[in-house]
Amino acid sequence: MSHPRTPTPEEKLTDAKKLLNLPRIVVICGSTRFMTEMNEADLRETEAGKIVVKPGCDLNSPHELWSDPVEAEALKARLGDLHRAKIRLADEVLVVGDHIGDSTRAEIAYARSLGKPVRFTHPEVDPDAHNQ
Repeated sequence: MSHPRTPTPEEKLTDAKKLLNLPRIVVICGSTRFMTEMNEADLRETEAGKIVVKPGCDLNSPHELWSDPVEAEALKARLGDLHRAKIRLADEVLVVGDHIGDSTRAEIAYARSLGKPVRFTHPEVDPDAHNQ
């Protein structure tokens, strides 16, 4: 007698989003130097009926929360973990900007390892474009 397979947490999340009739969730990735472009992408994706999540902190802009270098490094690590959680939550990824740095490259690889579709505002910067 075979036992039914237990759904993975990811499958349970997908099913729950369908049951709740949630719109698609898109996570915006990219260098925080493109925050203006991220805000524009947020506007356009929201207008298209999607739930948008994106970086909430720009560590390149001065703020008291990350004025201490030690605190800033700790915050950067926590924000990286938080952004990976946003990628797990999302149905798709939108990479903003005409430059891909190491952090964004790692986020793209992570998203693709989870089977998430990845779109680009500048498709020519897709690190895997030559493999497709």
